[in-house]
Amino acid sequence: MAKPVVVDVQHSLGQAEARRRVEKGFGSVRDQIAPKGLAVEERWENDQLLFKTGAFGQNIAGRIQVLENIIRIEVDLPWLLASMAQPLTAKLQGVGQLLLEKK
Repeated sequence: MAKPVVVDVQHSLGQAEARRRVEKGFGSVRDQIAPKGLAVEERWENDQLLFKTGAFGQNIAGRIQVLENIIRIEVDLPWLLASMAQPLTAKLQGVGQLLLEKK
């Protein structure tokens, strides 16, 4: 059973600008993951970015939902990685802030 980690990051950018920044910023996140040998699949459905990757032989799926005044990052951790949920929450908060920085 997957353990969801959910982080909300507030912003005052509006939905369109926040989505633009997430689109640009996710490329940087992907580039940081790629050297570690992890492939990242991503696709947009409306204002939600769906992504998949893997670590330690486990599949990890997640979503970034772009709303008017928050982005909601959700990552589904397999039970073998569930112990990482608490440290991952703080890391995702930082990633969310980076995604929203002006580019």
